[in-house]
Amino acid sequence: MCTEFTNSSRSRIIEVSNECNRNGVISMSNVQSLERALTILNTLSDYPDGLPIAKLTKLVDLSKSTTHRLLATLVDMNYVAKDLESDKYKVGLQTLFVARSVLNNNNIANVAKPYLKHLCADVNETVHLCIEDKGEIVYIDKLESNQTIRMYSRIGNRAPMYCTAVGKILLSGMAAGRLEEIAASTTFTPRTPRTITSAEELRTEVDKVRQQGYALDNIENEEGIRCIAAPIFSHEHRIVASFSISGPSNRVTMDRVNTELINKMKACSLEISHALGYTK
Repeated sequence: MCTEFTNSSRSRIIEVSNECNRNGVISMSNVQSLERALTILNTLSDYPDGLPIAKLTKLVDLSKSTTHRLLATLVDMNYVAKDLESDKYKVGLQTLFVARSVLNNNNIANVAKPYLKHLCADVNETVHLCIEDKGEIVYIDKLESNQTIRMYSRIGNRAPMYCTAVGKILLSGMAAGRLEEIAASTTFTPRTPRTITSAEELRTEVDKVRQQGYALDNIENEEGIRCIAAPIFSHEHRIVASFSISGPSNRVTMDRVNTELINKMKACSLEISHALGYTK
């Protein structure tokens, strides 16, 4: 992990800072450059093996010269690394340094970890831990099973709320106004024949989730994948996160959900919530 800036990085920061703060204002061109650089970083984060500049240029919709200029700065500051053999660009180690405080201070993930590890080992299926951010779910932890067929997901990935079990759980803990706000701004794309496709259907599903204390993604987000999710409550009795068991529908069958997984999810939910100070 990179723990300090290089001298050239410091010089560039000072240079940019001086330019931005000259006359006490930040120019629109500097704001645009920052936005474009962050777009490049976000795009590269979806490609762990890296991208050649030609493909990256198309994905971020910038000219090759602009992309190259921004990459030069990001490489210099170690936010992006260039593989000299493949000529591909990928996210650099400086991003880990920036993210350290978020990762170290994420109390929910730290508290939940041992319980989720035990659950994962017990059911031998992938377990995810998620929170809500700007109307989407964000994966903040993932524990893999030792099954040969595994889930394609990564920490930091985002997904819609309306078609995921973890998303439905998080929606169930929201005030009516916030739920309506998210429903109104959601594009209900039918990802499978079972996907919820309207705000009315979503409201009905969320009411059901509140009553039963768990949620299902019953092959609604991805063909052949079934998930069951449960809430994590804070000491203030608020749902602050959700976790799920996910796997192929031929392993995570509805019979298994009903006879085994519901009870195990509810028990794990209480254990984690109690560890966060929740009292029933």
